[in-house]
Amino acid sequence: MKFLTISMKYIIPLCIAVALFNYQNKESVVNNSPKKEKNIEAKVDSVLALMRVNEKIGQLVQYSGGWDATGPSSSKGDQHKLDKLKKGEVGSMLNVSSVATIKETQRLVMEHSRLKIPLIFAFDVIHGYKTIFPIPLGESASWDLDIIKQSAAVAAKESAASGLNWTFAPMIDVSRDARWGRVMEGAGEDTYLNAQIGVARIKGFQGEDLSSVNTIAACAKHFAGYGFGEAGRDYNTVSIGEYELHNTILPPFKAAADAGVATFMNSFNDVDGIPATGHRGLQRDLLKEQWNWNGFVVSDWGSIGEMIAHGYAKDKKHAAQIALNAGSDMDMESYAYEAYLEDLLNEGKVTMSQLDDAVKRILRIKFELGLFDDPYKYCNEEREKTEVYSKENLEIARDVAKKSIVLLKNNNNVLPLSKNIKSIAVIGPMADDKNSPLGNWRGKGEYNSAVSLLEGIKAAANKNTKIYYEKGIDLTIPTVEAGKNQFLHPLKFNTEDNAGIKKAVEAAKKAEVVLLAIGEDAYQTGEGRSQTNIGFFGLQNELLDAIYKVNKNIVIVLSNGRPIDLSRVSKMVPSILECWHLGSQSGNAIADVVFGDYNPSGKLPISFPHSVGQEPLYYNQKNTGRPWNDKHVTYSGYQDAPKTALYPFGFGLSYTNFSYSNLKLSASEINLNQEIQASVTVTNTGKVVGEEVVQLYIRDLVASIVRPIKELKGFKKVVLEPGESKTISFTINNKTLQFYSVNKKWEVEPGDFNLWVGGDSTTKLKKSFKVVE
Repeated sequence: MKFLTISMKYIIPLCIAVALFNYQNKESVVNNSPKKEKNIEAKVDSVLALMRVNEKIGQLVQYSGGWDATGPSSSKGDQHKLDKLKKGEVGSMLNVSSVATIKETQRLVMEHSRLKIPLIFAFDVIHGYKTIFPIPLGESASWDLDIIKQSAAVAAKESAASGLNWTFAPMIDVSRDARWGRVMEGAGEDTYLNAQIGVARIKGFQGEDLSSVNTIAACAKHFAGYGFGEAGRDYNTVSIGEYELHNTILPPFKAAADAGVATFMNSFNDVDGIPATGHRGLQRDLLKEQWNWNGFVVSDWGSIGEMIAHGYAKDKKHAAQIALNAGSDMDMESYAYEAYLEDLLNEGKVTMSQLDDAVKRILRIKFELGLFDDPYKYCNEEREKTEVYSKENLEIARDVAKKSIVLLKNNNNVLPLSKNIKSIAVIGPMADDKNSPLGNWRGKGEYNSAVSLLEGIKAAANKNTKIYYEKGIDLTIPTVEAGKNQFLHPLKFNTEDNAGIKKAVEAAKKAEVVLLAIGEDAYQTGEGRSQTNIGFFGLQNELLDAIYKVNKNIVIVLSNGRPIDLSRVSKMVPSILECWHLGSQSGNAIADVVFGDYNPSGKLPISFPHSVGQEPLYYNQKNTGRPWNDKHVTYSGYQDAPKTALYPFGFGLSYTNFSYSNLKLSASEINLNQEIQASVTVTNTGKVVGEEVVQLYIRDLVASIVRPIKELKGFKKVVLEPGESKTISFTINNKTLQFYSVNKKWEVEPGDFNLWVGGDSTTKLKKSFKVVE
């Protein structure tokens, strides 16, 4: 009866809508059932019929919070927001967190506004809320869709327990440039992998039923082309052709739409001269009409107003006109819709049907979340205490983190270390760092809350093992500005103070093996963190050189958010572990791998270059008229570096070895409507159990547009005992082979195809087949 009391308390003021809404109707538990959709549409229409123009416009307004909602306000701007909330002229809030604050903010609307339409509360839950998981690029290295879905589900559970119901994730921008700071936030360079991982995250966030108290609405971003900014510069222009857009950038978004993602976010960049926020072709024509998607589009922060700086809108009123006409439904912090939409309606420059469509889309998600049934359903202090940062969540974070580690090099089987090893030196600026492992976009992760590498090694090693620790150098120099808000201010790197290197050298001399923890600060990557240099900043190379002189038995433990230039390092040291920014349980997860409690199974989701000059770098390039491997090698390559990657897409070693054999196709020729089975035998030829990511690549040899030399079209992760073999099969069908052709549609063209199966994108195990009409 408590639920009924809450529901009726806030529904009665809607007067005649009570009968229409029928809130207590017993609906199917399947989120997208036709019956439930029909019921929600009736409710949306009944609310819309009661709304005044100012209330409709208000649903399109999203404010950022950050104040004490209990008042009084400390600024004119905050007071404006509070007044608008009470009038029911705000649809959503972001950056308002904690049950107490969210409950009070929702109360302002529910007790003061006329129609009492509940707010939806959003937050950047990118790779965890308070329990922090590996950065998305790192987690993508697991190639494990089940654990990726699980980590998103944990993040959703913690967020929902803290009062939130919407996250601005996943980012599914295909990104091929290591210079771009936000490369850390996605799944790397490949279209297919981005789509698969994006859908897994959406399913984790949204679950089977969006109205569940443990799920939140997801947001596919950034629509579209954001990861293709010129020169790897954030927010930069994107100049691509129609076929590249459809074949490379858009498929993950189509997959997200098909998976039922609740919201999309448009991007800051222009696409061939048209800002994405004002791109009608992308938002209204393609997404909403052709794809028949019924969620809503939110602008990125201030991006509606930024069309003025683009030179696409003359003022904010013009920007509001362009954005709504183009299909941007919710204005995040531009204040353009609230200021000008009513005038634009009166002037006939936007239509009531466009406004109503946007409002309906927003109301629909609020109904699906169950906010009309109970505006406070996510506000439970007891759940906040028990569900957030729990022991169970931390155990899951450790499991995800260890599966995200990639073994890049392991000459002479330096790893795994015996737990009975007599001595280990743990050295480097990241060795006892408890903050950088949290990465950028760390939600509500607490400063210095991660398990450091040193802590993890000490906890896992034998009590008799002597562990020597020296920091050696500081990577960065603290500044007042960065201390206030590290997100907004550039880092200052230490290039002078090398006094600690001498102590580090002495520690290295005494140890059997050195774990050298170097890489990037958490805030070297993320939004606005582009770099022309992707090497080791500060004095890290000097530290490495000094250690190498006295002890060459070095394991580099990388902490980073982008591909690092390892060309020099890889020639020096015998072993390299790519550990990304692994989150709350970083040190424990690394120790699991270092001591062999877990056999690393990660594979790179993005290519690592020989030099930054190769960027953007990706495996699925197209051939030129003079391919890189012909006699005119420098025509399409480089005189001073290879064209290929140092560590290619899909690459990752193990403590065991895997062999591939007996690649078979069920047919050598199929017609356009048939499918073909590819099978391969994978054998663990080593002495320990291991997991292998079996990867399928295909090339369309001759087509109406030039196709890539190889494209990922499937993968499966398999566990094999020593000596065990398994047959892995893939189905290739119309969907596998289709592309956006010169006919401006998705189709399969008859012709010859090559197919490869192996452990990374350089695999040579190949078969061929033909598709006929």
